[in-house]
This record gives sequence, structure tokens and C-alpha cells, in this order.
Amino acid sequence: MERGAEMGIKERSEQRRRRIVANRAASFEEAERWDLEFWQNLTPEERLSALVAIRRDVEKVNRARSLRRRRSKRED
Repeated sequence: MERGAEMGIKERSEQRRRRIVANRAASFEEAERWDLEFWQNLTPEERLSALVAIRRDVEKVNRARSLRRRRSKRED
């Protein structure tokens, strides 16, 4: 079994943070090509891990927004 498959989400997240990759594109088309190449160069496990991490981040943001709305309604 590959080392990446043995790691948990926390370990993979930390690993991703250490190797954040960025690109500066001159056009949307160039950005799309770079993005496609980037994701295609990852293993299926890495892509799935990134999707799970993004989904969890979205859930956190949504919970925070909901909590903030409830608090502001109580203050009204």
C-alpha cells in the first residue's frame, strides 16, 4: 500500500499546506490549461483527498454563516 493511502485526512492536509502550488496566468484559457494539467498529474487518491478537504471547509463556512445569522437575529 502506498504511503499516501495510509495517511489520514489531517496528515494529507498538512502535507498539502507544505507544498501549496500557485500559478499566474495571462488569460483564463492559460489558467484553465494549467489547472487541468495540475489535477491530472495528481493520483486519484490525492484528488479525492482534496475534494474531501474542500467539502469540509465549505461545511465549516456554512456552519459559521448560519451561527452568525442566528446570533444577529437574537440581537434584533
